[in-house]
Amino acid sequence: MEKAGYLQRTGYKAFDSEGTMHDIIELHIHSIRYAIRRANLAKAVSSHVFVQVEELTHNWNYYLGATSGLGQVSVSGKALNIDIFNGGSFTVSLHALGNVMYGKERFAFIMKIPEAQLSQKMRRVTLDQKRISATV
Repeated sequence: MEKAGYLQRTGYKAFDSEGTMHDIIELHIHSIRYAIRRANLAKAVSSHVFVQVEELTHNWNYYLGATSGLGQVSVSGKALNIDIFNGGSFTVSLHALGNVMYGKERFAFIMKIPEAQLSQKMRRVTLDQKRISATV
């Protein structure tokens, strides 16, 4: 895996489309800025649900834009896997993420998951799937 960027807790708040302010965790992946709402990230880590990764723009204030991807805790429970739509898959250690969220560290590295590993897992077909056939 290769380093693709980093995430940081800047202390900035961002406005959503309804004008509500949110604490955010800022992600920089391949020089593009994204944000995850801090409250939603805490929920996702504790209950293994999806969290939205949103575009982040700065025009006097910070604003959350359209959903650019999704994040979910890995099956092993040791990492947060981030899937950016049309941008690839990335991962960050939950230990490092926790240190950033709670102020022990300033930033954590985001690593790119190689495409070759993803395609092999997705193409795997079980024996049961091979036997399924349609009856007309």
